[in-house]
Amino acid sequence: MPSPRIRIAEGVEAGGGAPLLVIAGPDSIESEGHALAMARALAEIAKARGVSLVYKSSFDKANRTSATSFRGPGLEAGLSILARVKKETGLPVTTDFHTPDQAAKLAPVVDLLQVPAMLSRQTDMLVAAAATGRPVNVKKGQFLAPWDMGPAIAKARSAGQGGVMVTERGATFGYNNLVVDFRGIPRMRALGVPVCFDATHSVQLPGGQGDASGGERAFIAPLARAAVAVGVDAVFFEVHDDPAKALCDGPSQLPLAAFPAILDGILAIDRAAREHPVPDLG
Repeated sequence: MPSPRIRIAEGVEAGGGAPLLVIAGPDSIESEGHALAMARALAEIAKARGVSLVYKSSFDKANRTSATSFRGPGLEAGLSILARVKKETGLPVTTDFHTPDQAAKLAPVVDLLQVPAMLSRQTDMLVAAAATGRPVNVKKGQFLAPWDMGPAIAKARSAGQGGVMVTERGATFGYNNLVVDFRGIPRMRALGVPVCFDATHSVQLPGGQGDASGGERAFIAPLARAAVAVGVDAVFFEVHDDPAKALCDGPSQLPLAAFPAILDGILAIDRAAREHPVPDLG
């Protein structure tokens, strides 16, 4: 059964039987030039396939393993860059935020406000995001069961009518590892929200390199294909033109050159899944 539909921007929707939405971009804003180049490339790839794409990049990586790691340009500079990306490419934009007061500052530019996984239960964050009137994407904490997202959704809905989407990004499994339980996707959809699958954070090895997180890039495509086959409303990829030189989360970012083929694969699976929906077996 389709989840309720939310509107992110003009002609860009998620859930409710809307076409598969793609959220993509570099993990962090490294520079204005890099952000614009990546956004233009992603816009062309999406346009050639008739796919709606929301550009994602973080202005501040507040949860880095090491205090000396690159964090990003900060809120003001980052917001200025996202505004230029939006103006020059026509893409809607999304970014995460880290304190409740930042939500209102982002809302005039950012189309979809992302609540980070580590903060997915923080009432003030959820309320502040929803109060802007923008749709909210809540990333499920690695420490939460799928049904635990129900109260988080209720908190956001109590404060605004912009709509809520939740994102699966793996669950903590022992030390420095994540696993994805695909049963969680229909379970979260049953909460009455569109569900997104984060194919790149799901292959992270948190803290796996000692002073940084590692990742298993080879599993991005298989997991994305599985999620689309199960039935998701959106897929999230962190994409970089040269992941080996990325300033954050390089091991789990998808190379830009590989993105078109991976996108073609999941779109084919999405078409098949929509033509043959999963029967309700109780």
